[in-house]
Amino acid sequence: MQNAEVNKQIIAPKKKKKASSLNQIKARAGWGFVAPFALGFLIIYLPIVIESIYFSFTEIKVQQGGGFLALWVGFDNYQEALFENPYFVMTLTTGIKQLIFDIPAIVIFSLFMAILLNQKMTGRAVFRVIFFIPVILATGIIDKIDQGNNLLNYMQNTRNPIDTGAENAGESTVVQIVSAMDFQFLFYNMRGVSPELIDYVISAVNNIYSIVNRAGVQMLIFLGGLQAISPSIYESATMEGATAWETFWKITFPMISPMIFVCAIYTVIDSFTSKANRVMSLIDFTYDEPGGQVLSSAMAWMYFLIVIAMIAVVGLIISSFVFYQRREN
Repeated sequence: MQNAEVNKQIIAPKKKKKASSLNQIKARAGWGFVAPFALGFLIIYLPIVIESIYFSFTEIKVQQGGGFLALWVGFDNYQEALFENPYFVMTLTTGIKQLIFDIPAIVIFSLFMAILLNQKMTGRAVFRVIFFIPVILATGIIDKIDQGNNLLNYMQNTRNPIDTGAENAGESTVVQIVSAMDFQFLFYNMRGVSPELIDYVISAVNNIYSIVNRAGVQMLIFLGGLQAISPSIYESATMEGATAWETFWKITFPMISPMIFVCAIYTVIDSFTSKANRVMSLIDFTYDEPGGQVLSSAMAWMYFLIVIAMIAVVGLIISSFVFYQRREN
């Protein structure tokens, strides 16, 4: 009997470990790439974030011998920012209105340029580099140099970031050029075009300098999405007699819709966190004022919640028509 049991144990095969699927391997690799950021956020940034939230509910009292006391005042800083500060609400409202205008203009322009640059033509790589140059120029030390560039300032003709009298601002150089060409007279004489659409197009033309500067990343994302579409799909559509217009709306637009979602979210975040954003400049200006650290913290957190709300609204609107191609294993 003992020999029989020993033979069964020897003959019985060992259980093999269950092999990981490809998705599980990719997930572990993804967590490996994200781990440095996650650890850095938990160790370095999270304590700062918690401290910033705490300071937004306090009042700072500087001690004579050095140091300070943080006295709990509840929502007083938030009430001051909303109802007493003469700039915050007005600047915030202006920024949100500008964002509502910027999102469609930047996304449509970047998609249009990506479609053009995706065509087979001589010097295509050079044109792609030219349209991405503004993104490079807007970063790092070159951005610092441009801040002192008088020609650039003349072209942009920007005002003080906390100046809320934008409605009385003089027209920029670009606006004067567009007005001189009298595009409005040309568009208003077109039949069947609504005045609201005409005003939007004219505003986009007037703001073309900013749109081109902020559309480089979105253009590259769209280019990547366009190149991922299989050419066989277009060949099938051509054989079926589909026109270029039908091909765009039936094939290109649905296939590129996930990229539209990504670019819209990126545009919202980029617009809200840009150095040229008036709300960000107002928060920095308030922080530098005596005793303005706690008030600026309250402004920053209200601004953060508004940004999250805007991202959620844009995500819900765009996700309703996003098409995700399902690939069978």
